[in-house]
Amino acid sequence: MGDETAITLISKIDFGDPLYLHASDTTNTPLISIKLKGTENYNVWSRAMLLALSTKNKVGFVNGTCLKKTDNDVLAAQWDRCNSVMLSWLLSSISEELYAGQIFSATASVVWSELKETYDKVDGSITFNLHQKISSMKQSGSSLSEYYHKLNTLWKQYDEMVKLPA
Repeated sequence: MGDETAITLISKIDFGDPLYLHASDTTNTPLISIKLKGTENYNVWSRAMLLALSTKNKVGFVNGTCLKKTDNDVLAAQWDRCNSVMLSWLLSSISEELYAGQIFSATASVVWSELKETYDKVDGSITFNLHQKISSMKQSGSSLSEYYHKLNTLWKQYDEMVKLPA
């Protein structure tokens, strides 16, 4: 397939297609402002990342549902570009300590699943520390709205971590 045909095919990719890349979808633009540190902030980080990826229609790259086309070289190359952008977004949103363990991963879905498997763990110490923060929280000169917001945020994190049996 010639270069002109390839450019035509890529230019016909609709913005609703996961293979569509907007001009602002660059590797040096961070997708979210927080960095994954480990187990202590995995739930917040993954939720923020999924929201951001959802706005870009790129969740399929991390959950494995957007597969590389094997019957079309142009779309396969576009998938590779999108996957590279996804990898850079994921890698730029994790701490330096976690970066080295993921830099050699080939796909965004592998990075996502390894991070989930490693850090999506709730143990007693994490819930205990969060419960301690909630129970020891004081207004300490902050406005009522600030105090409420901080307390509400901690409760939401706690509710997300501690799922009650149905």
